[in-house]
Amino acid sequence: MAHVIFFEKPGCGGNARQKKALSDSGHSLDVRDLLTHPWTSIELASFMTGLPTAQWFNRASPRVKSGEIVPELISASQAMALLLADPLLIRRPLMQAGDTRMVGWDEAKVAAWIGLNGTGIGEGCPKHDHHPGSCKAPAPASIAQEQSA
Repeated sequence: MAHVIFFEKPGCGGNARQKKALSDSGHSLDVRDLLTHPWTSIELASFMTGLPTAQWFNRASPRVKSGEIVPELISASQAMALLLADPLLIRRPLMQAGDTRMVGWDEAKVAAWIGLNGTGIGEGCPKHDHHPGSCKAPAPASIAQEQSA
């Protein structure tokens, strides 16, 4: 099984389901906070290799959903500057196993890459269908309680 570095937005239900699917498939996880990681353009771009610029963006981000940012109209250099300035715009999860990196959750691609028990889960958070922005990072007390549990 693979050791996966998994960049998530803490408190995101979609990322929680994806981590569970990986763990249930026998993979070990090194979970990292996508929002506080000290990204460089080189490191972040390494996850986006081969993808059109528009696919670098989290479609559930309030700035994308509102139309403030239209990923299809942005150059790669503009997109990278936006993602580095506002990590909520980064499509997630970002995953790395060995030297291979992936952005987003495509169950078939993850299964072909490192193996995955069929889960049927998607990329996004189901809450966004009804309440955009409703996935909040857990409060510090919640984090402390989870770590002690």
